[in-house]
Amino acid sequence: MDIMMISKWKNFLSFFSFLIFFNFSAQQNLEWLKIKKYKVAELEDKIDETSALNFLGNRLFTLNDSGNPEALYELNPENGKILQTYPIPNSKNLDWEALTNDGTHFYIGDIGNNSGTRKDLKIYKLSADSLKNLGAIKFFYPEQKEFVRKPQNNDYDAESLVFINGNLHLFTKEWNSYKTTNYIISTETSNEARPAQKIEDFNLCYVATDAAYFEKKLYIIGYTKKMEVYLTVFEEDENGNFFNKKPRKFYLGMSSTLGQIEGIAVNRKGIYISGERFKIKPFNVPPKMYFIPKEKFPW
Repeated sequence: MDIMMISKWKNFLSFFSFLIFFNFSAQQNLEWLKIKKYKVAELEDKIDETSALNFLGNRLFTLNDSGNPEALYELNPENGKILQTYPIPNSKNLDWEALTNDGTHFYIGDIGNNSGTRKDLKIYKLSADSLKNLGAIKFFYPEQKEFVRKPQNNDYDAESLVFINGNLHLFTKEWNSYKTTNYIISTETSNEARPAQKIEDFNLCYVATDAAYFEKKLYIIGYTKKMEVYLTVFEEDENGNFFNKKPRKFYLGMSSTLGQIEGIAVNRKGIYISGERFKIKPFNVPPKMYFIPKEKFPW
């Protein structure tokens, strides 16, 4: 096959792939928001496995997931540089995956449950001023009846936590169904595990890896096993639910370029997104942070 024929064949495949994705986008009511151009920085090795983003006032914080030091990291929102590291005493990072706050307390979600076998799910409650560990909020999913090891093949994993109207809202990462379930959990610490209260669920068509709540909108970000990265934006209704109104869904790009997207935070300036290192052969994408200015996002 000569060079001209090869070029024509490549062009045909590219156009055919575009048609397939365009048709899929139309069926799913997808909007395109390619975030590659909004990259702020490659993050430092110290937060190679950044797994959440959260604003306390104008200060931006992150944490690492399992096997890393028990610490919060304050970032410069403009360039992603670590401003300060705050060790968290009397805690254990079994699988820290989420971070939120109520203005006076941080809540660290030790809620990663990739295998589906954990019976020690907890959320650490900290004083936002001193970062003193005030104890753990222990919980379980009352719908879960078996604890057989099924890595990336169960519906009781979670990486998303937000604080709304006095309660914590957890959004599950469901590997089988690609749904997410909204559970309410009290902010009161407890010695015994309490049942999380199921409120609603939604078919995301991807796994939820973080969530943010801002001005009565819920932002859920995540990806598929095919490396597609998505963001869905929900509006809160008069009853405090999110899944009754039709949301807006955005295709953001591919993990092979963006990194393993694990964090989202929203404020009046715009949307901040972080990804941990994506290292699956042949890819080795460093951790990154993105910022979409408010005027660039179709609110």
